[in-house]
Formats: sequence, C-alpha cells, structure tokens
Amino acid sequence: MPNQRTFITSTANKQADKNHSITIIATALMLLILCSLAFNQAFAADKNASKILMVVTSYGLEKGNKQPGYEFDEFSKAYLVFKANGIAVDVASPKGGPVEADKYNPDKPYNQQVLADQSIMAKLNNTLATSSLKATDYTAVFVVGGKGAMFDLPKDKALQQLIATIYQDKGSIAAVCHGPAALVDVKLADGSYLVAGKAINSFTNVEEQAFGQKWLPHFDFMLEDKLTARGGKFEKSPMMLSHVTSDKRLITGQNPSSTSETAEALVRSLGFTPVARKPFLDEATLAIIARVLDNDSTAVTQLIEHSEDYQLPMVGMYGFYQAKLAQNEAQMHHAVTLIKIAQKALNNPALDMQLIKTQLKLGQKADAKSQLQALLGRHPDKAEAIALLEKL
Repeated sequence: MPNQRTFITSTANKQADKNHSITIIATALMLLILCSLAFNQAFAADKNASKILMVVTSYGLEKGNKQPGYEFDEFSKAYLVFKANGIAVDVASPKGGPVEADKYNPDKPYNQQVLADQSIMAKLNNTLATSSLKATDYTAVFVVGGKGAMFDLPKDKALQQLIATIYQDKGSIAAVCHGPAALVDVKLADGSYLVAGKAINSFTNVEEQAFGQKWLPHFDFMLEDKLTARGGKFEKSPMMLSHVTSDKRLITGQNPSSTSETAEALVRSLGFTPVARKPFLDEATLAIIARVLDNDSTAVTQLIEHSEDYQLPMVGMYGFYQAKLAQNEAQMHHAVTLIKIAQKALNNPALDMQLIKTQLKLGQKADAKSQLQALLGRHPDKAEAIALLEKL
C-alpha cells in the first residue's frame, strides 16, 4: 500500500497533467478563434472589395414622364438583397442625373425601406452617367427593368463596353425583366455576342402581349425574339412566375417576381452565400400559384386555409389572365381553381364573368349557370350576365 508521500506526489502529478491538458485545450481554442477572426476579416475585405453597379433607364425623365421609366419595385428588391449582404452599390443611367420611375406603390414594404434609405435615394436621385464610369471599379452589374429600358439601354454604347469589360475581367452581369435589353448588342473581344450560346431569359412575348399592349407597338423588337436571334438559349416559366437563369456569370430574371432571386444569384456568383430572408408577400403568393400550376393539391388547401398569408387579389388576377390566355384545358382548369379561391374576397363582376366563360368552355354548364345566378343576385343589372343566362 502506498505511503502518504507517494500518494501526495501522485496526486500532484495528476493535477499537473490536468493543468497541462487544460493549457493545450485553451491554446487550441485561442488559435481557432484567431483563425476564425482572420477568416471573417478576409471575408469582409473581399465583400468590401466588391461593388455592384445598378443600372436604370433615363428614358422616363427624358420624355417628361410621358414615357415609361424604370421599375421601382425591381430596384428596391434587388438593392435590399445587396444591402443585406454588405455589398456596396452605385447607381447609373445612360444620361446620369435624376431618373424617373414608372408608377409604383410606395406603401409596399420593400419600397418603404428603400425610400427611407437616404444614402441609396441620394444615388438614385443623382445617378452616374454610364460614360463616366470605369469598369475596374466594379465586380458586377445589375440592370433593372421597366419598359423604358427597351428604348435607351440597347443604344448605350458606353454601357455595352462597360458590361463587356466587366464580364471579360471575370465579373458577373445580371439583368431582370426588361433589363436584358441592355445585353442584346453587347459583344465580347472575339466579336461574339455576350448572350450567344448561353442560357438566358427576360420578359417573354406572352407577358408583353398580356401586360405591355400600351408600349409594345413602340418597341424596336420583342426582347425574347431578339435574345434568341442573338444566339441565346431562351428559357421561360409561365407568365409572371419567377424564373432565374445563370450561365457563365450571366444571370437573367424573367419578370418582376424574379428580382430578389436574380439578385441573390448575383451575390452567389461573387462567391458569397446570400443571407436568409423571408419572401415578401407578393413573392410568396406567386410561388404558391406556381405550385397550383404544377398540380400540387396541397397548395390549393394551403391557399384556402391560410389565405391571410397570401395576396388573394393577386391570386384572382392571375386566374383571370390565365383564363384569357389559356391554350389548353389544363390551363383553363387551373384558372378556374385560382379564380374560385379569390372570388369571395374580390367580389369583382369581371372576374366572375371570366370564370363563367371558362367553365362553359370546359363544358361545365351547370356550374356556369349557378355562377351566373349568384352573380345576378349580387349585380342584378349586369347586362352581359342576363344575356348569357337567357342563352343557357
């Protein structure tokens, strides 16, 4: 049996070993913290070195606000993504100075945030002229849409050169909705078009015909057709649903609902992981509409049971246009589903009539007659409904 001295010595040695282990662990932890800090500083430095040039049309102001300008919603959503990810932004236009947005709702949450941001509003109210810029100052370009983009951006030689140079210097180029109009005549050093051989998208011919009738006769070209003619491999989703295409640092979004995802794809192309965000209400609504069109029955249930989480007027209007533009029975059935979900919330006779006409096309005569009777109960003087009911 060990004596007391041996026991004390053994205990002291164990304590020394324990202290040594604690020292090793503490040292390792300190090194880990220092490495993490160094990584974070390097990451921050990379972000600080990145700057995105946001481009908007000058056309609206140029014509005294009697012509289309840029889409403020698109500008807001994209900018908020860049801001949330700590990436600096400049704002430019072909002429520089103030620019004019198309009519928009300042009460939308994303617009409220941008309108309250004095720094970005100062840049937006005094944009840089594209001819005054150096490509080496930017790692990426984001072209905002709006129908005005169709008039001046394709003719801006300085912007074309800026885009080509940034792209060839391993930078990224993104554009949304009508923003890809800026890309149609961009050529690379080898003489090829930037979009040639690459997957690409933009506001589609169907979307133009549904929502762009006022300015369509004044366009020099249809954007989908021009991008295809330039050798682009055009992709698209059903009208107004989000669709983002990325190909070799060229990123394009189909329509306004694609804006946030297009901006996030641009952030990823710069080597960063976008911070998580909650979709805005309009984005969530269009996303669930996409699920309905994909025959996801749970989406219909979700829309009905959690209608407060979505914009029912948007659901109804999507169904309205889907019915008007439907090319087959499946599309008509989807339209009927969407209109019925939103019908009570909207109480809109035009929406009801579109539902009835679509039901008749589908051979749902009894349902159409029931809808007509209900419509006349709410609007007894609706002449179109009276005439149609008499025919049935």
